[in-house]
Order: sequence, then structure tokens, then C-alpha cells
Amino acid sequence: MLDGGERRCVHLLLELSRLVAGLAPGSVVHLIATDPAAPLDLPAWCHLTGHPYLGPVPGRHQPTYALQVSGEARPVDPDSPWRPG
Repeated sequence: MLDGGERRCVHLLLELSRLVAGLAPGSVVHLIATDPAAPLDLPAWCHLTGHPYLGPVPGRHQPTYALQVSGEARPVDPDSPWRPG
């Protein structure tokens, strides 16, 4: 789980990119993100990288989203993970 708190998606994607790089394919990551852009940015990032976006996690007090780590993820720029690498 990655608790992004009130950080903006730019910073969350940097952390998320580093986190998924060290996880085994098939791992599920939950991301807590209160940034209003998260429901748009996270699925877009998953589409860019090839990690399956699993959607919002129901029953949470804070907005939480899930994705699955892909074994065939496409690389992104490590300093700008919203850009192809």
C-alpha cells in the first residue's frame, strides 16, 4: 500500500513508479490519494505503463485505488513517470 495522503499526483506517480519496480508481477498495490486528479491520472498512468488498473477500492475512508503489477510493463522516464522511457 502506498499512502499518498494529500500529495499531488505528480509526486505520487514518482513514488508509485519506484514501488512497482521492486514488486513481483501479479502483486496488487493500493494507493491512497486525495488529489482530485487521481481518478484520471492513475488509470492514464496504468494505460501508459501496461499495469492493469483495478479501479477504486470500495469501503475505504479515504479514496483508495488499486492496480496490479504487470510482468511486461512498459518503461517510463524515472524522473517523469508520466512520460514513456
